[in-house]
Amino acid sequence: MSTAGWAAVDSWTMTRRELAHWARQPVQVVVGLVFPVMLLLMFNYLVGGGRGVDGDTTEYLVPGMLALTMAFGLESTMLAVTQDLNKGVVDRFRSMPMASGAVLVGRAVADMLQSVAALAVMTGVGYAIGWRPHHGPLAALGALGLLLLLRFAMLWLGILLALVAGRPEMVQAVQILVWPVGFLSNVFAVPESMPGWLGAVVEWNPMSATATAVRDLFGNPGGGAGSWAADHAGLLAVVWPLALLAVFFPLAVRRFARLGR
Repeated sequence: MSTAGWAAVDSWTMTRRELAHWARQPVQVVVGLVFPVMLLLMFNYLVGGGRGVDGDTTEYLVPGMLALTMAFGLESTMLAVTQDLNKGVVDRFRSMPMASGAVLVGRAVADMLQSVAALAVMTGVGYAIGWRPHHGPLAALGALGLLLLLRFAMLWLGILLALVAGRPEMVQAVQILVWPVGFLSNVFAVPESMPGWLGAVVEWNPMSATATAVRDLFGNPGGGAGSWAADHAGLLAVVWPLALLAVFFPLAVRRFARLGR
């Protein structure tokens, strides 16, 4: 078998290892899927998300929550990587005759599969509370593609932060930063309803670009309108994740290669 073939086999083995954890830790998986659903229901029925929305607030809120769910996946990535680091699992794998990048590829594939499951659950709940896409299946697939692209970019940021932090306790420190950045977006309210300076910051948040582009593809209220960032949200929803990948992917790979040196 070629070198690339062995690398693919090793990567799939690492992916299977990560997936096996789902069966052994079902509570953790269920909590990860249910938590964003709880946020969606809370903001839709209790807190009253969608401030300043011209249209159905539920249809505004659901696409935003899909984007927020992809961003919050960074925390689960960090926790899994730091746990493996502290248990010495990564060191054992690095000492074995296997492709050096298989551990990272397996982590990435498993996390992306979990994100697909999270999107399926969230869209199902969205349907149940009245949300609907209006622009057909191709546009909906494009929206899901943008969401997964954001998740893929955040995934490598999470891996890098985990390799730098090295301890599961540091995930809590990252959560303190992730939550404000997540809420400093147009997930729950339109930028026009905010003070001018704050609305400008919100519009240039990468999550806002993805949320706006997804709303536009779904045909929900809150699509591109007004500012340059909103009118070009589709472009920014691609450029922002690719820019994040260009920065954090090589840094994560380099940091992983230097472990133990």
